[in-house]
Amino acid sequence: MARRQPRPAAARQYTLAPYQTRCAHCGGSAHVAYHSRRTVVTLDGAYRLTLAVRRCQEPTCPLYHRAYRPEEEGHWALPHGEFGLDVIALIGRLRFAEHRSVPEIHQHLLARGVPIAERSVTHQVQRYEELVALRLADRARLRDRLAQQGQVILALDGLQPDVGHEVLWVLRDCLSGEILLARSLLSGTQGDLAALLREVKTTLEALAVPIRGVISDGQQPIRTAVALVLPGVPHQLCQFHYLREAAKPVFAADRHAKVRLKKEVRGVRPIERALEGREDDEATASRGYCLAVRAAVTDDGRPPLCASGLKLHDRLAAIHASIGRVAERGGSRWPSATSTVCLTAASPRRPATGRRSARPTRGSTRRRASSRTTTPGRLRLSAPTTRRCSRR
Repeated sequence: MARRQPRPAAARQYTLAPYQTRCAHCGGSAHVAYHSRRTVVTLDGAYRLTLAVRRCQEPTCPLYHRAYRPEEEGHWALPHGEFGLDVIALIGRLRFAEHRSVPEIHQHLLARGVPIAERSVTHQVQRYEELVALRLADRARLRDRLAQQGQVILALDGLQPDVGHEVLWVLRDCLSGEILLARSLLSGTQGDLAALLREVKTTLEALAVPIRGVISDGQQPIRTAVALVLPGVPHQLCQFHYLREAAKPVFAADRHAKVRLKKEVRGVRPIERALEGREDDEATASRGYCLAVRAAVTDDGRPPLCASGLKLHDRLAAIHASIGRVAERGGSRWPSATSTVCLTAASPRRPATGRRSARPTRGSTRRRASSRTTTPGRLRLSAPTTRRCSRR
């Protein structure tokens, strides 16, 4: 699709010239043959670059009339690229670190003043992937890094996007963070994983870098493959997987408590409907409390470090205490009907302990305990909630 609007004019001009004034091969003079101009869009704005291009003037030189462009040009953008490297780096971080979609990245760049089309965002994501692939394929840099380090702590893990898809197995060094091997496999059997470990072992043996330990999630195929290919090398369970498994009972209990707390604070929407059309102070305060309850219910933490159930209980307790203080400052013993409903909805009641009574069988004379109901014309505070307010 052709460009529908003209490219914004660059507000700043910049001139680049080669640092070398002589031919790198024969040492002869390299005169400026022509000037090339290009516009590069960066996070700071658009730049109009003027490039001085030199050529060797010695006819017998192998580099005769070969263009020698400024070295600093690669610091600005990729060859034939419209956007700077800082824009590509930001797009890569938003896409792969923050997991944002292409439309979200497009809106973020427009908010920062970067004139870019949504299709161009997709192209820059592809350029970022190519740069990452080139960095991972740089064996010379990896060899120097591992040789200086002297040892490797190997981490092995697999990622499956969906059931039935290929599993991406990644082997990386925990000390340097370098990825040693990444390959997609249809299965994760002992033979498949052993082949990956042998390939990494052969590469490290050529570099004379020993493997001091292996870290994984402890799956049985991984254990047998490590014992087969790397006998005698310590194999440790990953700390992340260990903590996640250890926190599962706590997370399950906290999640169950949050579900029960959310059941206790239902009924916010009827309160908001009852307040429609009212603009007095009580209605405004009640709407604020309704919004606070909604925010507390929808705020989820990140288990296991943040217990969402305990967080919800603390927030509801704070809302309940605030409504109680407002009712006490009002000077009346009993709050109004709207405040009563808000107070009842925001009060976190403790779950009933003990075993529930069985449902009465047919023919039994025992009556079932009637649940507390609230009629629109007659709102009152339950006895347990009143006692808690009086203590506070």
